[in-house]
Amino acid sequence: MEGIIDFHAHAFPDALAGRAIKVLEQEGGVKAHLDGRVSSLLSSMDKSGIEKSVVCSIATKPAQFDPILTWSKKIRSERIIPIPSVHPDDPRCLERISQLKGEGFKGVKLHPYYQNFYIDDEKLFPLYEEMCEHNLLLVLHTGFDIAFPPIRRADPEQILYVREHFPTMRLITTHLGSWKLWAEVEKSLIGKQVYMEISMSLEFMGREEARKLLLNHDKNYILFGTDSPWTGQKETIELLKGLHLGTDLERLILRDNSINLLGAE
Repeated sequence: MEGIIDFHAHAFPDALAGRAIKVLEQEGGVKAHLDGRVSSLLSSMDKSGIEKSVVCSIATKPAQFDPILTWSKKIRSERIIPIPSVHPDDPRCLERISQLKGEGFKGVKLHPYYQNFYIDDEKLFPLYEEMCEHNLLLVLHTGFDIAFPPIRRADPEQILYVREHFPTMRLITTHLGSWKLWAEVEKSLIGKQVYMEISMSLEFMGREEARKLLLNHDKNYILFGTDSPWTGQKETIELLKGLHLGTDLERLILRDNSINLLGAE
């Protein structure tokens, strides 16, 4: 197999990484596996057999769009695929989508907790429509979040609502469809044409539960992700391989589905 694709990782500018990691560790009650720098992510990738990582940013306020864009352009390479972010409250958010497409980026990252929205709120619909118009990926945090109270901002039924209204949107749901709502994922999302990446999920669920979800979902709609630095890349690979899903499905998850999605225009 050629190199693995990690569809969900994070990093920060070197000058901010130390402070950002410390704050996020305190908020989530978790310990980072890396120091948040791109160089550390690349070192982890080398040790884990990962060819490319999709590095997702989150604009926690509208003013962060330009710094994130500038940094994303700086770190973009054959191995690092940045996914910048827009803030839904940015009055220029639709213009930003067009700008990201023009700059050659593959998609946009949104996070309903850090950006304070509900994914099925119709005020988001013009933004979704613009993403569809430009055929950009939407990497969307789904389910609960370890650093926030369990408010339903992005649960499986809300995902279906968005999916039904925007059937052409290339939506990637993180954390195996919805973090810590996997019984609802099984009921509502499994078998449907909804992309799911597996980060921060296998560590929090039973082996048989994970096998059931992954074996019953559409094999072409599952992506490998780690949420690095919040989990170890090598450790997540080992967890996935420990499920014994079969060589063909494993290859689709670890590489082929991501290559197909990233290569589509």
